[in-house]
This record gives sequence, structure tokens and C-alpha cells, in this order.
Amino acid sequence: MIDDLVRAVEATLFAAEEPLAPEAISAHLGGANVRGALVELAATYHGRGIELVERGGRWHFQTASDLAHLLRRERQDVRRLSRAATEVLAIVAYHEPVSRAEIEAIRGVQTAKGTLDVLLEAGWVRIAGRREVPGRPVIYATTRGFLVHFGLASRRDLPGIDELRAAGLLDPVDDALADALEESMSSGSHHSDAVGSDEAEIALGGTDAGLASGKESA
Repeated sequence: MIDDLVRAVEATLFAAEEPLAPEAISAHLGGANVRGALVELAATYHGRGIELVERGGRWHFQTASDLAHLLRRERQDVRRLSRAATEVLAIVAYHEPVSRAEIEAIRGVQTAKGTLDVLLEAGWVRIAGRREVPGRPVIYATTRGFLVHFGLASRRDLPGIDELRAAGLLDPVDDALADALEESMSSGSHHSDAVGSDEAEIALGGTDAGLASGKESA
């Protein structure tokens, strides 16, 4: 027999309009400890057509990824990120919180203001505050929306440089940026490595909010 708390958590998540943190579910259910119920529900739904997953510390139901081909729309919107925006998103994800000057130090070129604006509008990057140094520059970090869109439970699930190379996902230009990322992560300092500014295309399906397209200068 299914525990009443498990049923209550299941109903709460099913009716929710957005992913919920355990604390929010608990508050809705009179302060009950819901973590055990969440784990039990996730195990119950594992392998089914609908799964319960945790993304960025929040829980929601989603259709199983291996069934995407059955649910895919006939018409998919293709949203494009410029190569500059793709590089900036990668740097923010691996180095957050990071300032614009630090991003430019890693890329080796200036970053147009519109590049960060595109990522902010997409909901993948947010302003995380200001660095407590002279000038107090704005610093940027990724959002929960970034984790949800790319299917990451946390930033710890980001692939390593070696994994990206092994999967054949880095071209020679990307390798230059990857080397810069790897070097700065290991040494704790930022180095300038010139990279290209050709447009990089990302095909994004699903129901995520549209992403403004356009070519950004490096």
C-alpha cells in the first residue's frame, strides 16, 4: 500500500506549474519531511514513460528521454547561438561566478554586450552580484533554467574537457578555447587564447522559451 505522504507529494508535484524544491513541497504539506517520499517516488517512476527527476535542487515530472522521438513536433524551431555566445556560456558554466573582464581574458578577445544579453534573455545566465574589487564589476553565473534545459542535476555533471574531446565534440577552434579553460582551471589564473568568431548553431527542441538569434561580434 502506498504511503499517504508519498501520494500527497506525487499529487503536489503533478499539479505544480513549475519544478519545486523539497522545502516548498514540505511547506505545502504542513512541514512534513518529504525527502524520503521523493526518493521513493523517483524509484517508482524510474524506467517508466514519465519520470520524476531532480534538476538544480528542484523536482518535476518529465517524459522519458528515450521516448522523445515519439513526442517530437514535426516542426522544430532552430535557435542559433553565435560562436561568441557559445564560448561565453561555456566559460560562465565552468568558472562561475565570473566577470566580463575575466571572460575576455580567457577568450583573448573583447565580448560584445549583446552576447551576454542573449544569454540573459534566454534565462541561462544571471547577474550574480558584484566582485568586491576596485570598480566592483558585475559577475555572472548560470541559472536553474540552464541546468534543466541541458538535463544536469548540478554543475558537477558538466562534462570534462577530455570527455568532450573523446566524444568528438570539439573542433580545432573549440580545442583552443578548451585548452584555455583547462589551463585556467588548473592554474587559477586566466590566459588569453585567440578564438574564432564564426557562428555556431545549436538545434534545440522541446518547449523551452525561444532564444534570440543573431550574429554577435567577438
